[in-house]
Amino acid sequence: MEDDRRQPDVVTCEAVAAWDPEPSVDDRALFLDLVSTELKPGQVERVLTPPVVYPTQRSIMALHWHPEFIPTALIRRRLEAAFPAATTELVVPTDHNVLRVWDGYAGVEVDCYSSGFKRKVQLLVHLHADKVEKAGVFKAMLRHTFGYRARQLLELVDTITHPVHNDRVDVAAAKTGVNPETVEFARYHVRKFRRLLEEFEDSIAPEVLKNRLLRDWMELQQLEYNPRLVSRALVFVSAVKNLVKADLNLDYFYRASNVIEEVRSLGGGIVVPHPEQFWPILLADYDVDGFEVWNPQSREYTDFLIYVVNRENHSRRHYSRPWLIFMGDDAHMSEKVRDPRVQDPHKLTREVGVQPPWEDPEISATLVAAGVTKEKVIAEYAARLA
Repeated sequence: MEDDRRQPDVVTCEAVAAWDPEPSVDDRALFLDLVSTELKPGQVERVLTPPVVYPTQRSIMALHWHPEFIPTALIRRRLEAAFPAATTELVVPTDHNVLRVWDGYAGVEVDCYSSGFKRKVQLLVHLHADKVEKAGVFKAMLRHTFGYRARQLLELVDTITHPVHNDRVDVAAAKTGVNPETVEFARYHVRKFRRLLEEFEDSIAPEVLKNRLLRDWMELQQLEYNPRLVSRALVFVSAVKNLVKADLNLDYFYRASNVIEEVRSLGGGIVVPHPEQFWPILLADYDVDGFEVWNPQSREYTDFLIYVVNRENHSRRHYSRPWLIFMGDDAHMSEKVRDPRVQDPHKLTREVGVQPPWEDPEISATLVAAGVTKEKVIAEYAARLA
């Protein structure tokens, strides 16, 4: 494109209307690179090379992490390089709504619906791998839910590009304070994105189709346009995304109670991820094995949540099993191989099996008071899954 479109941080609606709406050769190359799940040699090397080695750590617990399209054999080598002295481990992958198997276990992070407080919640499910062949009903439930992320992406694209949704667009523009020119700039690039989705739909891996893909596409426009202009467009697109998510059709999801019942019939374990879900799930009194009290996204109340779980365990002795305390690294392995220009710096630092609070002196005092160690949790939860 012409150099005079690189620098200005403002555009006019008339100028945008005059731009060629068809994706260019460069657009296609950029898009295909974004949706590719084939690893180049440099990307393989990034997967195999952990940024930090923990030479004295003897145990690995990782029950909330996402391999995504990264081969598990490469992830295994990364873990061996990061924890050379480890002798005990409980490692189970938990991709969103896709059951994955790893060294004798299978796991998934399930999106479901809590009728008690009318919102989407998530559950971590862990099974022995030999139960997978009997999990036909559970896998059918996951298939039903899996497609919602792709459908939400398409609804987001449709909302921005189709005039029938101008009311949502107007609300997003008002909330973010962007001008009509920024809206048209965003629409121009989302329309291109839509054309590319349609052109290559048969070759795109289903797990790639989620809202993050549109954000990455918009961020890469900074290669050609003024970053301030692209940044404002991203703020607008994010606001539209939030409106779309707020109107999410809950018919995509099974009730949490139905998911739990099916998992228990398979002898599986259930952990509540994300500490922000702690109180609703606790109050709903679902049949779960434990709670994640720390997550890279939610660090503020770890100490207090450990105390609450310990207190509840003492007050519910009539139950057969106490709640366990978990910590989730929530690592997304595809982040390691993304184009550095669109990497999420917060997700990039997450590592499978790395949960600093286990070694935090302040938190360890609360853990000791509760009689909890990582090794005890590994042993107890593995026994429950046996």
